[in-house]
Amino acid sequence: MRSTLDTKCRLCRAEGVKLYLKGARCFSPKCPLEKKGAIKPGMHGLKRGKKPTDYGIQLRAKQKAKRIYGVAETQFKNYFTQAKKIKGLVGDNLMILLERRLDNVVYAAGLCLSRSHAKQLISHKSVLVNGSPLNISSYSVKIGDIITLKPKIVEKSDDSFKYADKDFKAPEWIDLNKSKTSAKILALPIIDQDQNGIDVNLIIEYYSR
Repeated sequence: MRSTLDTKCRLCRAEGVKLYLKGARCFSPKCPLEKKGAIKPGMHGLKRGKKPTDYGIQLRAKQKAKRIYGVAETQFKNYFTQAKKIKGLVGDNLMILLERRLDNVVYAAGLCLSRSHAKQLISHKSVLVNGSPLNISSYSVKIGDIITLKPKIVEKSDDSFKYADKDFKAPEWIDLNKSKTSAKILALPIIDQDQNGIDVNLIIEYYSR
Protein backbone atom coordinates (compact mmCIF):
# COMPACT_ATOMS: atom_id res chain seq x y z
CA MET A 1 0.00 0.00 0.00
CA ARG A 2 2.83 2.35 0.90
CA SER A 3 4.49 1.58 -2.44
CA THR A 4 1.29 2.47 -4.30
CA LEU A 5 1.02 5.78 -2.45
CA ASP A 6 4.63 6.68 -3.18
CA THR A 7 4.33 5.73 -6.85
CA LYS A 8 1.32 7.97 -7.42
CA CYS A 9 2.90 10.82 -5.49
CA ARG A 10 6.02 10.50 -7.66
CA LEU A 11 3.87 11.04 -10.75
CA CYS A 12 2.69 14.38 -9.35
CA ARG A 13 6.25 15.37 -8.49
CA ALA A 14 7.38 14.41 -12.00
CA GLU A 15 4.78 16.75 -13.50
CA GLY A 16 5.40 19.47 -10.93
CA VAL A 17 1.68 19.85 -10.19
CA LYS A 18 -0.99 17.98 -8.27
CA LEU A 19 -2.74 15.37 -10.41
CA TYR A 20 -5.14 14.48 -7.57
CA LEU A 21 -4.50 10.74 -7.82
CA LYS A 22 -4.82 9.96 -4.10
CA GLY A 23 -8.06 11.63 -3.07
CA ALA A 24 -8.05 13.17 0.41
CA ARG A 25 -4.26 12.80 0.71
CA CYS A 26 -3.85 15.34 -2.11
CA PHE A 27 -5.62 17.99 -0.03
CA SER A 28 -3.70 17.27 3.17
CA PRO A 29 -0.25 18.26 4.49
CA LYS A 30 0.83 14.68 3.66
CA CYS A 31 0.98 15.58 -0.02
CA PRO A 32 4.71 15.55 -1.00
CA LEU A 33 4.24 18.68 -3.09
CA GLU A 34 3.27 20.53 0.07
CA LYS A 35 6.60 19.49 1.62
CA LYS A 36 8.99 19.39 -1.31
CA GLY A 37 7.40 21.71 -3.83
CA ALA A 38 7.81 20.74 -7.45
CA ILE A 39 11.10 18.88 -6.99
CA LYS A 40 11.22 15.96 -9.40
CA PRO A 41 11.62 12.45 -7.90
CA GLY A 42 14.94 10.65 -7.84
CA MET A 43 18.47 11.48 -6.72
CA HIS A 44 18.86 14.12 -9.43
CA GLY A 45 15.59 15.88 -8.71
CA LEU A 46 17.29 19.06 -7.47
CA LYS A 47 19.58 19.40 -10.48
CA ARG A 48 18.66 21.82 -13.22
CA GLY A 49 18.05 19.79 -16.35
CA LYS A 50 18.58 20.73 -19.97
CA LYS A 51 16.11 23.04 -21.65
CA PRO A 52 13.26 20.81 -22.84
CA THR A 53 12.80 20.32 -26.57
CA ASP A 54 9.49 20.89 -28.36
CA TYR A 55 9.09 17.12 -28.46
CA GLY A 56 9.77 16.87 -24.74
CA ILE A 57 7.15 19.51 -23.95
CA GLN A 58 4.60 17.77 -26.16
CA LEU A 59 5.39 14.42 -24.56
CA ARG A 60 4.94 15.86 -21.06
CA ALA A 61 1.52 17.24 -22.00
CA LYS A 62 0.44 13.84 -23.28
CA GLN A 63 1.83 12.01 -20.25
CA LYS A 64 0.10 14.44 -17.90
CA ALA A 65 -3.29 13.81 -19.53
CA LYS A 66 -2.75 10.05 -19.42
CA ARG A 67 -1.86 10.14 -15.74
CA ILE A 68 -4.75 12.39 -14.74
CA TYR A 69 -7.32 10.11 -16.38
CA GLY A 70 -5.49 6.87 -15.62
CA VAL A 71 -5.42 5.74 -19.25
CA ALA A 72 -2.82 3.43 -20.83
CA GLU A 73 -0.79 4.52 -23.87
CA THR A 74 -2.61 2.38 -26.44
CA GLN A 75 -6.02 3.40 -25.16
CA PHE A 76 -5.08 7.08 -25.10
CA LYS A 77 -3.88 6.91 -28.70
CA ASN A 78 -7.14 5.19 -29.65
CA TYR A 79 -9.06 8.07 -28.07
CA PHE A 80 -7.04 10.53 -30.14
CA THR A 81 -7.70 8.56 -33.33
CA GLN A 82 -11.39 8.49 -32.51
CA ALA A 83 -11.38 12.23 -31.73
CA LYS A 84 -10.05 12.99 -35.22
CA LYS A 85 -12.97 11.14 -36.81
CA ILE A 86 -15.61 13.12 -34.90
CA LYS A 87 -16.89 16.39 -36.35
CA GLY A 88 -15.53 19.41 -34.49
CA LEU A 89 -12.26 20.40 -32.84
CA VAL A 90 -9.94 17.44 -32.24
CA GLY A 91 -8.79 18.76 -28.87
CA ASP A 92 -12.32 19.26 -27.56
CA ASN A 93 -13.37 15.87 -28.92
CA LEU A 94 -10.46 14.19 -27.13
CA MET A 95 -11.31 15.81 -23.81
CA ILE A 96 -15.01 14.95 -24.18
CA LEU A 97 -14.13 11.29 -24.74
CA LEU A 98 -11.95 11.28 -21.63
CA GLU A 99 -14.54 13.11 -19.54
CA ARG A 100 -17.26 10.65 -20.57
CA ARG A 101 -15.39 7.69 -19.10
CA LEU A 102 -17.41 6.11 -16.31
CA ASP A 103 -14.55 6.31 -13.82
CA ASN A 104 -14.17 10.02 -14.51
CA VAL A 105 -17.92 10.65 -14.16
CA VAL A 106 -18.03 8.87 -10.78
CA TYR A 107 -15.16 11.10 -9.66
CA ALA A 108 -16.46 14.31 -11.25
CA ALA A 109 -19.87 13.79 -9.63
CA GLY A 110 -18.21 13.61 -6.22
CA LEU A 111 -19.18 9.99 -5.57
CA CYS A 112 -15.57 9.15 -4.65
CA LEU A 113 -12.31 10.92 -3.80
CA SER A 114 -10.16 10.08 -6.81
CA ARG A 115 -10.32 8.46 -10.24
CA SER A 116 -8.31 5.50 -8.96
CA HIS A 117 -10.91 5.07 -6.21
CA ALA A 118 -13.60 5.19 -8.91
CA LYS A 119 -11.83 2.46 -10.88
CA GLN A 120 -11.75 0.30 -7.77
CA LEU A 121 -15.47 0.78 -7.10
CA ILE A 122 -16.28 -0.04 -10.73
CA SER A 123 -14.08 -3.15 -10.80
CA HIS A 124 -15.91 -4.41 -7.68
CA LYS A 125 -19.26 -3.80 -9.42
CA SER A 126 -20.21 -1.25 -6.78
CA VAL A 127 -21.27 1.28 -9.44
CA LEU A 128 -24.65 0.97 -11.16
CA VAL A 129 -25.51 2.47 -14.54
CA ASN A 130 -29.26 2.73 -15.05
CA GLY A 131 -29.75 0.24 -12.24
CA SER A 132 -27.33 -2.42 -13.48
CA PRO A 133 -23.79 -3.03 -12.18
CA LEU A 134 -21.06 -2.25 -14.68
CA ASN A 135 -17.38 -3.11 -14.21
CA ILE A 136 -15.96 -1.31 -17.25
CA SER A 137 -14.16 1.89 -16.27
CA SER A 138 -13.85 3.00 -19.89
CA TYR A 139 -17.62 2.83 -20.51
CA SER A 140 -18.63 6.05 -22.26
CA VAL A 141 -21.66 7.54 -20.53
CA LYS A 142 -24.59 8.78 -22.58
CA ILE A 143 -27.07 11.59 -22.05
CA GLY A 144 -29.78 10.33 -19.71
CA ASP A 145 -27.60 7.74 -17.98
CA ILE A 146 -28.06 7.57 -14.22
CA ILE A 147 -25.06 6.51 -12.15
CA THR A 148 -25.56 5.31 -8.58
CA LEU A 149 -23.60 3.44 -5.94
CA LYS A 150 -24.60 0.20 -4.26
CA PRO A 151 -26.28 0.71 -0.86
CA LYS A 152 -23.37 -0.88 1.02
CA ILE A 153 -21.08 1.85 -0.33
CA VAL A 154 -23.54 4.61 0.49
CA GLU A 155 -23.77 3.38 4.09
CA LYS A 156 -20.12 4.27 4.59
CA SER A 157 -19.06 7.60 6.03
CA ASP A 158 -19.56 10.72 3.94
CA ASP A 159 -15.78 11.05 4.09
CA SER A 160 -15.76 8.63 1.16
CA PHE A 161 -17.54 11.19 -1.00
CA LYS A 162 -15.92 14.19 -2.59
CA TYR A 163 -19.24 16.02 -2.48
CA ALA A 164 -19.06 15.96 1.33
CA ASP A 165 -16.90 19.07 0.95
CA LYS A 166 -19.30 22.00 1.27
CA ASP A 167 -17.44 23.84 -1.50
CA PHE A 168 -17.77 20.96 -3.97
CA LYS A 169 -19.77 21.59 -7.12
CA ALA A 170 -20.44 19.00 -9.81
CA PRO A 171 -19.94 20.01 -13.47
CA GLU A 172 -22.95 21.60 -15.18
CA TRP A 173 -23.47 18.56 -17.39
CA ILE A 174 -23.95 16.30 -14.36
CA ASP A 175 -27.01 16.51 -12.10
CA LEU A 176 -25.89 15.33 -8.66
CA ASN A 177 -28.59 14.14 -6.27
CA LYS A 178 -26.90 13.91 -2.89
CA SER A 179 -29.93 12.44 -1.12
CA LYS A 180 -30.00 9.52 -3.55
CA THR A 181 -26.23 9.44 -4.07
CA SER A 182 -26.80 9.45 -7.81
CA ALA A 183 -25.70 11.42 -10.84
CA LYS A 184 -27.61 11.94 -14.08
CA ILE A 185 -25.90 12.88 -17.33
CA LEU A 186 -27.67 15.97 -18.66
CA ALA A 187 -25.48 16.73 -21.67
CA LEU A 188 -22.11 16.07 -23.23
CA PRO A 189 -19.20 17.36 -21.12
CA ILE A 190 -18.55 21.08 -21.30
CA ILE A 191 -14.85 21.55 -21.95
CA ASP A 192 -12.91 24.46 -20.50
CA GLN A 193 -10.09 26.02 -22.49
CA ASP A 194 -7.58 24.61 -20.00
CA GLN A 195 -9.32 21.48 -18.74
CA ASN A 196 -7.42 20.11 -15.73
CA GLY A 197 -4.40 22.14 -16.82
CA ILE A 198 -4.06 20.01 -19.96
CA ASP A 199 -2.79 21.70 -23.13
CA VAL A 200 -4.57 19.71 -25.85
CA ASN A 201 -2.77 21.65 -28.58
CA LEU A 202 0.53 20.16 -27.42
CA ILE A 203 -1.03 16.69 -27.50
CA ILE A 204 -2.25 17.29 -31.06
CA GLU A 205 1.24 18.42 -32.04
CA TYR A 206 2.72 15.30 -30.43
CA TYR A 207 0.56 12.94 -32.49
CA SER A 208 1.01 15.03 -35.63
CA ARG A 209 4.77 14.52 -35.78
